[in-house]
Amino acid sequence: MKILVISESINVEDSSASKGRVALIYNLQKIGYTLKVLHYSHKEIQLNNIDCHLIKENKFSFLYFLSRFVRIFQRKTNLDINKKLERIFGFSFTHTNDTKAIAKAIKANEDFKPNLIFTLSKGGSFRPHRAMLKLPELHSIWLAYIHDPYPFHVYPRPYNFVEESYKAKEKLMFSIIEKAKFIAFPSFLLKEWMQSYFPIVENKSCIIPHQIKVVEEKAPIPNFFTPKEFSLLHAGNLLKQRNPKFLIQAFLQFLEKNPVAKNEAKLYFVGNYAAHKALFDKYSEDSNIIVNDYIEYNIIQMLEKETAVNIILEAISEISPFLPGKFPNCIKADKPILLIGPYYSEVKRLLGNDYQYWSEANDIANIENKITELYAIWKKNPNDLKLNRMDLNDYCNEKELKKVIENLK
Repeated sequence: MKILVISESINVEDSSASKGRVALIYNLQKIGYTLKVLHYSHKEIQLNNIDCHLIKENKFSFLYFLSRFVRIFQRKTNLDINKKLERIFGFSFTHTNDTKAIAKAIKANEDFKPNLIFTLSKGGSFRPHRAMLKLPELHSIWLAYIHDPYPFHVYPRPYNFVEESYKAKEKLMFSIIEKAKFIAFPSFLLKEWMQSYFPIVENKSCIIPHQIKVVEEKAPIPNFFTPKEFSLLHAGNLLKQRNPKFLIQAFLQFLEKNPVAKNEAKLYFVGNYAAHKALFDKYSEDSNIIVNDYIEYNIIQMLEKETAVNIILEAISEISPFLPGKFPNCIKADKPILLIGPYYSEVKRLLGNDYQYWSEANDIANIENKITELYAIWKKNPNDLKLNRMDLNDYCNEKELKKVIENLK
């Protein structure tokens, strides 16, 4: 099978989404498919033994001129006119210019003659998907990967908000779901969630979870991390909605009740934490709470293997249909996952209703109890802190991916 992949980015350092897209591409290669990757990463990037081509921004169009005029105007005047323009045109001039460049690149690679076309995006962009809508002759072999809810007003609380251009965004998603031959989601709950807004999803969808990718190169242990301690690690971007306040309070209560642990336990937050800087500033002198900004992907993967416990922190909500990008890494690391989030969550669904290290995000007493249970195991024998979920390892690797693709009709 020949697969053409249109990815908004394959730069693993620009977002967790790009890490997931690259892992998917590598696992498609592992299966043995012939791949060609077109990407809009804004710089030349090559993936090992994969045919990759950078789609260049069109800097000689009227749309490019308009986009730069808007950017300079906003910078000079401190007036945000982009939202008002999006209310009129639906999308920014930059988005439309990028979309046209991507569509032109896809058209230029017709001689590849793929059996399947994947469109992969990040954030709330969906540029490759919008580009594919301009090429109806390819819709019969198009698999649109929907990584998150879209538009923003269909997100579950507390993430949801109404954009100025919500009607255009909603129309875009309706068109993608209608025109694509297949719709893929990283999680079952996300598929169910989107299906409640776009019923046509039901008859053309499949689940392709975020994929495990083993990073071969060895990474040094950063100076801020102390190995062989009882370490709890939250790696990844702390969005505003993922409030670590209750986790920190639970950890501090655990230390108060277990004074010995003060010399051998640490809570690590590694990743962008700007939305919670004021909170972390309160604990800047606490030697048991370590906060560090973004570090390279291969170092993060190494830390996930070195830590005693990995943490997945979700928002206080009724439901979390998202599969976090780091989930397959945590499975591969084979360390217990302290899951802090709602009862209805994709991670909890995969781990199982009887998974013991789960708590609601604002239940301080329960989070403290889970930390205490894990600490007791670590004290007895650190090697006993294992996740032992080969079923989930297989669920996120190329074997299951091959089954999903071969079952597409």
